[in-house]
Amino acid sequence: MAKILSTHVLDATTGDPAAGLHVRLESIEGQPIASAMTDADGRIPEIAPEGLIAATYCLVFFTGEYYDQRGQDTFYPVVTVTFELKDPQRGYHVPLLLSPFAYSTYRGS
Repeated sequence: MAKILSTHVLDATTGDPAAGLHVRLESIEGQPIASAMTDADGRIPEIAPEGLIAATYCLVFFTGEYYDQRGQDTFYPVVTVTFELKDPQRGYHVPLLLSPFAYSTYRGS
C-alpha cells in the first residue's frame, strides 16, 4: 500500500500557490479514485486513499476551472499527469508548475 501521494501546484505567472484547484486521482483506465482541492498553500498533502498498489495512475488538474475563477484564459483546460507508482511503501510527490499557456511537472520528494 502506498504511504503518501501528494501534490503541490504553483501558479508560475503570479509566483503564488494555486489555491482552490480541483485535482482528481484516476486509474490509468480513467476510473476516479480520489478527489481534492488544493489548500491555501497550493498543496494536497495526501490525495491517495489507503490501498494504492504498484500501478500507473493519473493526476487530473482542472486548470480551466482555476483560471475561469480568475477571469483568465488558458490554453490547457485540463492537465493530466500520468505516472508510475512502482514502490507502494514509498511516498510520492507530483508537483505542477502552471501558467495559462504552459506547464511542467517533475517527480518531487
